[in-house]
Amino acid sequence: MLLAALFFANKVGHYMLVTSEYDETSDTRTYNVVGQVFFSSSEKFMESFDFKEATDNVVIDLSRAHFWDITAVAALDKAVVKFRREGAEVEVIGLNEASATIRGSLWRPRQTRCRRTVDGPLKELKL
Repeated sequence: MLLAALFFANKVGHYMLVTSEYDETSDTRTYNVVGQVFFSSSEKFMESFDFKEATDNVVIDLSRAHFWDITAVAALDKAVVKFRREGAEVEVIGLNEASATIRGSLWRPRQTRCRRTVDGPLKELKL
């Protein structure tokens, strides 16, 4: 039974898609996530983002996605942190109520922001 569950998780994990669009006028990259995100698809989820792209704004649209477990939610939080370390403002939209409940139980808001300095390195600002 356990093997059947793992095989199912692997199969369903392939039904996740991340597409992106760039808006030059607002310097915003929008990532649209579609499908089921959980432990077996969280690595693919992370590989879908370009963290080194120099954009001022990033929107992660989750209105057509569902996060099933802590591993998936941790991947989302990790993506947000990585974008912020590169100096981007990040907005996560469309997180459904069930996914937000999992995120709320894991996520502890950190009162820090990162910004790029003139010389290039990032400095963390404690609030």
